[in-house]
Amino acid sequence: MAKSSTTAMNPVRKSRKAMDPDAREQQMIALAVDLAEKQLREGTASSQVITHFLKLGTSRAELEKEKLKKENKMLEAKTDMYQSSKESEKKYEEVLKAFRDYSGKGDEDEYDVY
Repeated sequence: MAKSSTTAMNPVRKSRKAMDPDAREQQMIALAVDLAEKQLREGTASSQVITHFLKLGTSRAELEKEKLKKENKMLEAKTDMYQSSKESEKKYEEVLKAFRDYSGKGDEDEYDVY
């Protein structure tokens, strides 16, 4: 019985080139992963490819991913706190100005003197 060719089973997909650099990068990554998968299935993968995917499956890699996710959340929280403090500072200045205006000690430039 004749063995069917792999190209008949897995036709080459032709897709449009992405318009922006990020999408293009994602396309290239997808192609590289597809090729690595093909090489692993056929037994032609280099030792570097095999090692790369073995490392992805370790508990250390999972812990590093989790650590990065938590660091990202912490950075987002710090950014939110910074924005909140800026808004609070602005409101505080507005309140102080209102108190000065109410007590009659507001900016003299705001009043017309005739």
